[in-house]
Amino acid sequence: MTEESKDLKFNCFFGLINFVVVFVIVWFLWYVFMNPDAVMKLYTPMYGFALIAVFVSGIILMANVVECSTLYDRIVKSDNPIVKGIILTIIAFLLMIVLNYIVFWGFLGKLGIAYFSPDSIVVSGGIGAEPFSARENASIAILYFFTAFLWIALFWGVGAGRWPWQNNSYGVQVWSRIFAIIFFVNIIYVILFHPHVCYLFYPAQNKAGVEPWWGFSGTGSAFFGLGLALCSMFWILSSDLLWEGYPWKVMEKDGEGTFLKSVATFLATLALGIITVYILTRIMNIFWDEAFMGGQYTDGTDFRYIHAGEICGFFILAMFILKHYFNNFPNLPKIWLRSIIRTVIAIVGGLLIYLFYYSPASTFFLAKVPGVAQPDDKPLVWTLLFLSVILIQSEFFNGWPLKRK
Repeated sequence: MTEESKDLKFNCFFGLINFVVVFVIVWFLWYVFMNPDAVMKLYTPMYGFALIAVFVSGIILMANVVECSTLYDRIVKSDNPIVKGIILTIIAFLLMIVLNYIVFWGFLGKLGIAYFSPDSIVVSGGIGAEPFSARENASIAILYFFTAFLWIALFWGVGAGRWPWQNNSYGVQVWSRIFAIIFFVNIIYVILFHPHVCYLFYPAQNKAGVEPWWGFSGTGSAFFGLGLALCSMFWILSSDLLWEGYPWKVMEKDGEGTFLKSVATFLATLALGIITVYILTRIMNIFWDEAFMGGQYTDGTDFRYIHAGEICGFFILAMFILKHYFNNFPNLPKIWLRSIIRTVIAIVGGLLIYLFYYSPASTFFLAKVPGVAQPDDKPLVWTLLFLSVILIQSEFFNGWPLKRK
């Protein structure tokens, strides 16, 4: 019997109500911060895209890497989930401000890599060095960096966990994980994303970054890497949330990760991500014919790759909804059977979310551009905003009010 099936107090009807409330909260946040016709108008779209990616990364950093929830419980020793949730949410918001505006715009962008700071891009001059375009290009670079961070941080939680520092103190574990994750994030960013960012400018910064090497994909855009990362993340999160850690769990030693488990998890989910990208792009060929370099909208190869990632983003959102609001239904005795059914539900749910997002209803609620493949439409912004609210409730508020001790 699984842990979920033992939770007899869980009520899926209340979960449905909770989901509806969360949907309304996400809509309100979108209206205030992202809606291009409302208050803050951060959805330009790359500026808002980068901010929400940094925010979600901060939540993952606090929840999975630093384990702030556990640390809070140790220090405060209080059972009040509301106060705890509010405090940790404020910290996550401040962390987003510090990372985006101080670390990248103010420090790295001014003392190291100019394209991380809109001000540095403007000062450098040249074509496109005007405030709006500069902010969009800086946001693209920051988005790519934190995509790499999410990929490695989520993988590390599933594949390595506390290994190889499980016998050390909490402080050693946290700092070691942070530095190890950042090390691999830098490698992935430099290889998969940095070359494209260097070629966003004219003249291209060909002494700072090589020409994008993934020409075999039919595009020079790093949307290739973005789609690949998101498709791989879908399988990482599936094995964590839907498959209860399997099949990588069989490679653990004394309940902790191992070198073999880490390598196998990364390579296997990467391979599954590549296969997913291939399948999704082939399906798109059926609807829109073959893509080609320089093609506009749905004909563009770059769009096909990011759209594969966007589709997996919908799958991931459906996966989190199933896990947190419907108790990871179904909770059957056999792990392989319940894992398969949950995965099918997540995929079908993701397709339903896809249909909603591209429907007139979403155009009305989100003030998005109608149709598919519009330059000013990035579904991942809404998806990440939705995921951030779910993560805050589950990780910072301990699932309150749906789950109570």
